Amino acid sequence: MSFVQILAATPWLAYASATVLGLVVGSFLNVVIVRLPRMMHRAWQAQCAELQGQSAPAERFDLARPGSHCPACNQAIAWHHNIPVVSWLALRGKCAYCGAPISWQYPAVELATAALFAACVAVLGVSWAAAAAMAFCAVCLSLAVIDAQTSLLPDDLTLPLLWGGLFVNLWGMFVPLHHAVIGAMAGYGVLWSVYWIFRLLTGKEGMGYGDFKLLAAIGAWLGWQSLPLVMVAASLVGVAVAGALMIAGRVRRDQPLPFGPYLAAAGIVALLAGDLWAKLFAW
Repeated sequence: MSFVQILAATPWLAYASATVLGLVVGSFLNVVIVRLPRMMHRAWQAQCAELQGQSAPAERFDLARPGSHCPACNQAIAWHHNIPVVSWLALRGKCAYCGAPISWQYPAVELATAALFAACVAVLGVSWAAAAAMAFCAVCLSLAVIDAQTSLLPDDLTLPLLWGGLFVNLWGMFVPLHHAVIGAMAGYGVLWSVYWIFRLLTGKEGMGYGDFKLLAAIGAWLGWQSLPLVMVAASLVGVAVAGALMIAGRVRRDQPLPFGPYLAAAGIVALLAGDLWAKLFAW
């Protein structure tokens, strides 16, 4: 009996494996969330320096180098201080060397990824569809946090997500391929149209091109039929959160807020809730 067959026959082991995998992947997602925007900024700086005839920084900075270290004291983090969630709890959220606080984002992302991976197994069983759904959830979670912190939706994540949706639906894993293709086209086109209508009416930019690409990617995974529900849910939650923040005095009325986190969350719910979510909205 193969390991996959053992997991399929033993639900608790499947959930436990998915949870542990989610914790490990979540730890890597934290690296992506922290470093990818910096990598983009450094790439822009290098391009500007090249245009001005200057030399770009030579030191390597990517997802692998430099190794994990404390941003406060620059001390390399030992492996036993880098265990998902456990190390953060053991260290009480502080660096083991200098005592600088470690953001709660790290365990939160790890726990969220673990919960999403377990949910994928609960909904889709031990299957290739569950593995694909895990990848979708991981990328969407990364995009949501990055956009919330920086108002950026990197092409390095949105475009692979879009092509990944078309790839898995070559075999109709979630929707027929023609529904996925139309979903990608419609997802981009709808927000592109909203962007230009808003800009022509107000002279302002209401959203970024990353939002177009993210909705296109969601359409590629879930088909064009999912887009109205995703748009409505993301918009309602976004308006509610923005209103609450304005009432609390956290943001100004004219302050732009990222839309990507709500799109990503709605996409994850649409993938995992499926027909149940559609029936809820229909009611």
